[in-house]
Order: sequence, then structure tokens, then C-alpha cells
Amino acid sequence: MKPLSKLCLIAASLFMLGSGSAMASDIAPVKANNVVLVHGSWADGSSWSEVISRLQAAGLHVTAVQNPLTSVADDVAATKRVLNQQDGPTVLVGHSYAGTVVSEAGVNPKVSSLVYVAARAPDAGEDFVALSAKYPTMPVRAGTEEHDGFISLKQDAFLKYFASDVPHDKAMELFAVQQPIAKTLFTDRTTAAAWHSKPTWYAVSSLDQTINPDLERFLAKRMGATTIELPSSHLSLVSHSREIADLILEAAGRQP
Repeated sequence: MKPLSKLCLIAASLFMLGSGSAMASDIAPVKANNVVLVHGSWADGSSWSEVISRLQAAGLHVTAVQNPLTSVADDVAATKRVLNQQDGPTVLVGHSYAGTVVSEAGVNPKVSSLVYVAARAPDAGEDFVALSAKYPTMPVRAGTEEHDGFISLKQDAFLKYFASDVPHDKAMELFAVQQPIAKTLFTDRTTAAAWHSKPTWYAVSSLDQTINPDLERFLAKRMGATTIELPSSHLSLVSHSREIADLILEAAGRQP
């Protein structure tokens, strides 16, 4: 090999090693036919219903995970079982707490890209509670209650802070299917952060009263994610389902 060519090769290798997640965001998405959706805390798979219908209309195969919200390990296992059933490249999407789940489960080789919707996005082993504490506490926290080691949202907090821009009747339906979370769920840590190596997209909710919008912006920037910002509550997947579906289609290598 000529000296100049060898130097160029070394420089390119060092650039790739040093660029981290920023490089991942520069990779063009692989065309995917499958989408796996993971719901967050105080929700279940039905929270994705409006997004699901839009993605199915675009010809994608869609599966919503029903994760138990008992521990990160349990929720990652539930997500992996669904990923193992996919027949090719798959976009893995997480809302809210499920950003933790997709960060861990997203290392699965079938996952071609990641989408975070008003979501947590911890680094491997990171104390996310400590990171969150650097930002003002959001009002939804005042509306939590504990029963038998599980935490749920009171109706007033759910409607006022969690689903503030969702039509009342729809918000009441979502409240009825609310899944309580294990009280230790948010303190669990991950062992991997797939966003370091997978192309990543992020939807910030600028009116979020559950996760601080500035924390969301920080996470999106740290990942080098392709980012959109919506004037939405925490439930942008319901109130802005078209924009969320379009973002997922982009991550699937398709035109919205």
C-alpha cells in the first residue's frame, strides 16, 4: 500500500471510531417492512392505535408489544420475543419510559433503526434518575399513587398533565387501560445503548408535562438523532399521530 493511501485509511478509521453516535445518525436508513412499537409507563399497546392504522395503510407490518412494566429486564425480554418473530429489517419505536427498553433491545441485529417518542434514552449503565434530577420536576409526578408496590396516575393528573391535548373521551379510554408500573422501574439500569450504532430519530414534545422537554432535547442531541419538535403533550403518538407515523416511515426508509 502506498504511504499516502495508508495514512488516509488510518485517518478514516480514527474518524469512525471517534464519531460515535453522530456517525449512526448519518447512516441512510435501511428499507424496513416491519415496525415494532413499545409503549411507555401508565399505558398499554393500545396507545399506538392511531399510529398503527397509518403505518398499516402505508403497507408496513406492525406489532405493538404488551410489556409488563415490572422491570427493564422483563420489558426487554417481551420486546425481544416480538423482534425474534420479525422476518427482516425492523424499526423499533419507544414512547416515554420505553426509550429505555428500545435502547437495550435495539442491539438485536434485526433492528435497522430506532425512533424515540418523548422518550428516555439512557446510556449503558447510566443513572437516569440522577440525569433527570438536573431538570425541573414535571407536574405529573404530584399525581402518582402507590398500591401494592405499583405506581399509577390519578385521573386528574392523567387528564391534565399526561394527556392534556388528547380529546377528553379518548383520554378517558387511555386512562381506563392504564398499566401501573413497578415502583422500582425507573431506577433499573441498562447494559447497552443501541443508539450509539443504529440510525436514530427523536420526536420532542414541547408541551410535555411528564418528561421535561429540555431533557428530551438534550437526549436527542446527545444521540445525534434526526429530530422533530411537536407542540404536544406527552402523548404525541395520539394527538399528533400523523407526524409520528411519518417520522417512523422516514426511519423505515420510506417517503411519508
